[in-house]
Amino acid sequence: MNHALWVSKTGLQAQDTRLQIIANNLANVNTVGFKRDRAVFEDLFYRTETQPGAQNSDNSTAAGVQIGTGTRVVGTQKVHTGGSLQTTGQALDVAIMGAGFLQVELASGETAYTRAGQLRLDQEGRLTNAQGLPLLPAISIPTEATGVTIAENGVISVTTADAPNGTEVGQLMLANFINPAGLLALGDNLFQETAASGTPTEGEPNTESLGKIRQNTLEGSNVQAVEEMVEMIAAQRTYEMNTKVLTAADSMMQNLAQAAR
Repeated sequence: MNHALWVSKTGLQAQDTRLQIIANNLANVNTVGFKRDRAVFEDLFYRTETQPGAQNSDNSTAAGVQIGTGTRVVGTQKVHTGGSLQTTGQALDVAIMGAGFLQVELASGETAYTRAGQLRLDQEGRLTNAQGLPLLPAISIPTEATGVTIAENGVISVTTADAPNGTEVGQLMLANFINPAGLLALGDNLFQETAASGTPTEGEPNTESLGKIRQNTLEGSNVQAVEEMVEMIAAQRTYEMNTKVLTAADSMMQNLAQAAR
């Protein structure tokens, strides 16, 4: 078997995976708080036909013959750069300007993390994310509230007919990780802690390394459509080149078979 066929096959698989990642990025170009993915490639093992530095018969040093066997996708990484800010005018919409994640409680009781700040109230008046998962720590808005104010440091105050100057009802807390790229993406704009991400560090917004909160604003996706289109064209061209190698290797094997007859 011509080894070029196998090498080209690994290239085709790698570019197919790359295209899937690009497609997912483009599909989420309007998803609030979405962080784009990127593929990480590595070369496969090498066939060493002559060890570099080996002694030749004439006592000279061999340059070595090492032939690669292709490539593979070793992993994907979330790129946790900030997305563009979108002013919505909705009092319960918040964006995190800087590092950090909002914390929500899953149905299993575990904690998940999100950058999507489309908050709303449930039937009990608790603040939840868009999927109805309650924020941690729990914050409740009284039914008689006529207005909600969320400060940059996460302090939530409400105004009522009896307290027009505002009453503090809770504090938004943020969590950050030493390696956010190591978080497990659950879908629904949620992430979960892993051994790779490290343990979360919790604190008030706008303190130490944590970002500040901006009310009436949402953080958009950090996907740049033009950049993804360029990546898609590059993936397509690389895929085509690998198919041409397959064709060339097949043609060479045909020629060899005909010459052997």
